[in-house]
Amino acid sequence: MQPKPLAPPPGQHPLVQALAASIRSAWAGLPGLEILPCDEDLRFIQGQLDGEGLSIGNELFRCIGLRKLHLEVARLGNGLQILHSVWFPDPHYDLPIFGADIVAGPAGISAAIVDLSPTSDDLPEQLIQRLEARPWPAFRQVRELPAWGSAIFSNKVCFIRPDGADEEAAFQELVSHYLQVMATSVNEATPEPSTALTTVRRYEGQLNYCLQQKRNDKTRRVLEKAFDSAWADRYIDMLLFDNPPEL
Repeated sequence: MQPKPLAPPPGQHPLVQALAASIRSAWAGLPGLEILPCDEDLRFIQGQLDGEGLSIGNELFRCIGLRKLHLEVARLGNGLQILHSVWFPDPHYDLPIFGADIVAGPAGISAAIVDLSPTSDDLPEQLIQRLEARPWPAFRQVRELPAWGSAIFSNKVCFIRPDGADEEAAFQELVSHYLQVMATSVNEATPEPSTALTTVRRYEGQLNYCLQQKRNDKTRRVLEKAFDSAWADRYIDMLLFDNPPEL
């Protein structure tokens, strides 16, 4: 099924728009792609934060090998723009978690991150070789991971502040490469039994990934301020970082 994208709003940052297009394009080649059911009040949200309009749009799918593919694009007034995407694997498959985030403001991109995060001991060797087949760009402003992130990201994580249009383009190309490697892995993956120790380890690893992501207090504070604490908890626990179903 070909995803039907949300129309980009006027004034959307070029890198946010380009990455959203790359993610949707990568979805199109995945096996058995279908819309993931979701409460409608979580698909498109509007609110107010510090007197400015806040809008959040979510696109959700699933496919064979991945329990959830999520793309979130948020905007606060004419300033802050956020792109957030995570592909959560079905623990029965030996697949990593794809994740990408961008934070853009009037002064440009303040943060850009992409990773294929392992849910077991390490990334599969073949996947590492595919990631390393493309030279790593020489980004000038590499950012330090937050404490909670160090526990879940791989050593192939790229977390930067792009320094100019050339680095934004280089980051876009890097994300496209990660998406291609991830999509190839999904199409090649085969399931393992629920009782397999490797499946159980991947399930526990994904639980830990979601737990660590929920420790990002910045996300919670923004949502609590724009809505309320109960809604913020529901959005984070049910949409952003919901735990995988029990095996």
